[in-house]
Amino acid sequence: MARVSLAAPVSAVAGGKTAKALRDGLGIETVDDLLRHYPRRYIDPGELTDLDSLQVGEHVTVLAEVVSASNRRMQQRKGTVTEVVVSDGRGRISLVFFNQPWRVEREFRVGRRGLFAGTVSAYGGTRQLAHPRHVMIPDAGLHLVDESGDADRDREAEAAFSDLLIPIYPATAGLPSWRIQQTVRLVLDSLADVEDPLPPALRMEKGLLGLDDALRGIHRPPDRDAIEAARRRLRFEEAFDLQVVLAQRRHERLAQAATPRPRSAEGLLAEFDSRTPYALTSAQERVGAEISSDLSGTHPMQRLLQGDVGSGKTLVALRAMLQVVDAGAQAALLAPTEVLAQQHLRTIRGLLGPLAESGLLGSSDMGTRVAYVSGSQSARQRREELAAIASGEAGIVVGTHALLEDTVAFADLGLVVVDEQHRFGVEQRAALAGRGPADTRPHVLVMTATPIPRTVAMTVFGDLDVSVIDEYPPGRGRIATHVVAPREHPAHLVRAWDRVREEVDAGRRVFVVCPRIGDDSAAVSSDEIEADPESSADESPLSSVVDVTRSLADRWLSGLRVGMLHGRMPAEDKDEAMRRFTLSSDDPAALDVLVSTTVIEVGVDVPEASMMVILDAERFGISQLHQLRGRIARGGGDGLCLLVTAAEPGSPARERLAAVAATTDGFALARVDLEARREGDILGTAQSGKRSSLRLLEVIRDEALVEEARQAAQAIVADDPTLTRHAALRERVRMLAADDRSEFLEKG
Repeated sequence: MARVSLAAPVSAVAGGKTAKALRDGLGIETVDDLLRHYPRRYIDPGELTDLDSLQVGEHVTVLAEVVSASNRRMQQRKGTVTEVVVSDGRGRISLVFFNQPWRVEREFRVGRRGLFAGTVSAYGGTRQLAHPRHVMIPDAGLHLVDESGDADRDREAEAAFSDLLIPIYPATAGLPSWRIQQTVRLVLDSLADVEDPLPPALRMEKGLLGLDDALRGIHRPPDRDAIEAARRRLRFEEAFDLQVVLAQRRHERLAQAATPRPRSAEGLLAEFDSRTPYALTSAQERVGAEISSDLSGTHPMQRLLQGDVGSGKTLVALRAMLQVVDAGAQAALLAPTEVLAQQHLRTIRGLLGPLAESGLLGSSDMGTRVAYVSGSQSARQRREELAAIASGEAGIVVGTHALLEDTVAFADLGLVVVDEQHRFGVEQRAALAGRGPADTRPHVLVMTATPIPRTVAMTVFGDLDVSVIDEYPPGRGRIATHVVAPREHPAHLVRAWDRVREEVDAGRRVFVVCPRIGDDSAAVSSDEIEADPESSADESPLSSVVDVTRSLADRWLSGLRVGMLHGRMPAEDKDEAMRRFTLSSDDPAALDVLVSTTVIEVGVDVPEASMMVILDAERFGISQLHQLRGRIARGGGDGLCLLVTAAEPGSPARERLAAVAATTDGFALARVDLEARREGDILGTAQSGKRSSLRLLEVIRDEALVEEARQAAQAIVADDPTLTRHAALRERVRMLAADDRSEFLEKG
């Protein structure tokens, strides 16, 4: 057989049908893709699978023994049902086949063992696999010939049971694990010499296997020790690949030029500091000094500003923008939604007061203009704002994705602030960052209100300098969070609505959050919900803004002023709803309760809001729930957040809600979130829509490994920035950079 390289298509080894199934079902196209599709676990042929651990809805591959097999006629229609009961010696599961009575004699004799793959379902209280894909261990003396006489099945049986440890791969309904195993065997048997991207000296220093040995060891291991040695090598490589890309980006940034924007002793920033009633915390002062120093440099700042909900990131960002305006340039703040952009606009104008009214009667002599750009503006408003931006009259510009359009021209863009960076793609961030003067780049400040553990920051934002605001400004209220389970305690939900009324009677405001909008059964906004994949489809319908608003106004909260807000409302209606929610309670137009989707998740600041009720809370992720409750208790008083759920006690969903209720420490919750969800999900598919390039690396568990890889990558790039002397590593990095999977590096 001809030798194949890692870059060869799988079709060069496997049949066209298998290659198509690999591509369509698992996104595997090349030999490298296939060999990077690692087994999720291994079965010793002498050890049966623990059947009691199987969950309904789970796609499984199990090794079990036949304990009974029988045929019976169907009662409601013609045909037969074949039921095979298999066991691990303790638990049992049924295999069901329709109109295939011959299987009892040919395949499922009592005592035979086999691999069975399918989706676990339940019927009449009994777990079963309907029409599972399967391959039986050949009987002794049959020379691996399956009794069905099927040559393909013979080869599958030989492939499945010839290894000392049977690898079980992530599979699909049409592509069982043993078919993947067979294809991997064919590839390994015909694999050409593999160039190792890890430099030999680094491999020796770290005691790592070569790539060829690691790939063979993880797919066809002789023992458990071989698996661990292979995994350690491949985990290190995953971390190292990413850190090399990040180190190169940092090196490239330091080679770029930026116009220094040093702080002025007199000007807008000094005047703002003298007027503002807010005293900076020590953390805000420290981070502010780091940013100020970066802005004074000749290389473009690339800094991540992170802090927990309510830690004062907006104030720090505004002071950076004022420093840039004092230096004669402009600053742009890019927000992902109109609600958040409008909130930033109100906050900045409110903090600046007369300093934001340049050109208006009574404005400060040293003020500037704060412009706003969004897709919903009228043509006249847009022309006026664009003219002020192009002339330089507007020193600060706030906007949504509309800021990225070619029609937006800046006089001298010196600083780009990107809020909620994970909502933007690579091209979007680069589009605005490329609007600076010729031959220079603007400084970039990336903000996130989702706390990121140190190891994730190292992995995702390794090309950025990281600043953390780790304390709260004085006056923030405490938030008590409780889980409310109406199925278990119906009276608790009634009490929750009574408590809402009590808060309103005391002059405070209440948010009610729903996972969907309403009006139609599929109306879930893609940018407004982080749905829980564990929730089953047969649960009761999700609470919707439209239905809940009507129910509260007509029944539970009758007499109160209940309004609604969601992402599909016209921009002017959304702005009007938020405006009414912030009015004094004495104003006849004010709203007492705002029923909303997660469009209020970040940036919304209503000091009078003291309570939040989140319906179907199990449908949201940990970080999203933490962000949502950060919208209350911002006016100095304490707050109350109720997480209403139908999730069963002891379920993973209830455990997540209990974790949120147990602490308000966003960094602690971020670790819980990361441990509950795989990094490949968080860093890859969930944020880029592509397959993750992290298959084995778990950045919380592998913190020390990530740090080792980071140091090694930085040393190599510092010595050889373009990897001229490391051809195999250069090709590996080129493949990673060319693959859209690297996009998550920009989006964490």
